[in-house]
Amino acid sequence: MSLARNVDLLRRLPKRGGLRVGGRSAGLHSPLAEVTAFGANPGELRMFSFVPPQLQQPRALVVVLHGCGQTAAGYDLGAGWSTLAKHYGVALLMPEQQRANNGNTCFNWFNPDDVARDKGEAASIRAMIAHMVTAHGIDARRIFITGLSAGGAMTSVMLATYPEVFAAGAVIAGLPFGVASNLRQALDGMFHSPERPARALGDLVRQASTHRGPWPKMSVWHGTADRTVNPGNADEIVKQWLDLHDLPQAAMAEAMVDGYPRQAWWNKDGETVVESFTITDMAHGTPLGIADNDHRYGSEGAFLIEAGISSSYHIAKFFGLTEWNRASAPSPKSAAAKPAPALSPAPHLARSIRKAEAAPKARKEKTEGERGLDLGAIITRALTAAGLMK
Repeated sequence: MSLARNVDLLRRLPKRGGLRVGGRSAGLHSPLAEVTAFGANPGELRMFSFVPPQLQQPRALVVVLHGCGQTAAGYDLGAGWSTLAKHYGVALLMPEQQRANNGNTCFNWFNPDDVARDKGEAASIRAMIAHMVTAHGIDARRIFITGLSAGGAMTSVMLATYPEVFAAGAVIAGLPFGVASNLRQALDGMFHSPERPARALGDLVRQASTHRGPWPKMSVWHGTADRTVNPGNADEIVKQWLDLHDLPQAAMAEAMVDGYPRQAWWNKDGETVVESFTITDMAHGTPLGIADNDHRYGSEGAFLIEAGISSSYHIAKFFGLTEWNRASAPSPKSAAAKPAPALSPAPHLARSIRKAEAAPKARKEKTEGERGLDLGAIITRALTAAGLMK
């Protein structure tokens, strides 16, 4: 789906009985509950959480940050996180932006007052995490975070400013930490994704706190047809975290997962600490699909795109959260042994992106002509979707 169609779909959802501001949809209800007294809230965010009746041990927490134009409950229903959390016994925290802070309900990922340690929105999210740890007995070693778009960029912020808090994170269609501190830099990062030396990117994170390791693991997801956030940002995020983990830029393994290229890097202990999924031909959004356990998590909507791969499931798998259900209460179907999928060579991430961006000019002109695209309108919608324009 194009950015224009995504935005149009988002606008139409309330009239069509889809996700509303309160996070409801026809026949579907998010189990998220609001928590009002969670501690200091300098960023003036709202806190929503879901704690299933059974929790895996040690107890784990996943923090999920929605994208622009979305609510916590709406993104939960779309990406399927509470369904996944219930299935695998994981506590869920979903902060929500308020329109008073950002007219498009985007997390303010490039505002210096919101992205520094112990300041603004970053400090509010940290306070919510501390509340969940205390209230629900969460193991401090099993806290994870993920987000889409502005929520993905804010995920980068949290991993950089509070690296000691998280075991791992996952950024979907987001940006690396520290590349923007004003509107001009934010636009440049979104549309052009200037290349930076790996060391310089790593230093941006090192300068955000006094932490010197070990660093959280990182999973990166991006569609090659994303016209809101340049796909080159995926490369920059990977470079940033490879530098922190002191790993080479060349992938240690490449394979196809559900039809898409995945690259992986592991540490000296053989643990995968950085991975990158390239979702070819997908626009700006969270990829959805059937999980390895034949379960579907979430449903299509604005910036929630059917792609044949469940990012929520694979992110939870990367976090190490998907073995609990099968080990404790296996169903006959899930208990059956499955053959390991055959691995095949996949193109390098950078080459994949360059190839996708090198479509013939004639074809591009024909497609845009048929759709009657207005370049000015596309740019305006992109800026609005990213929270950079009202």
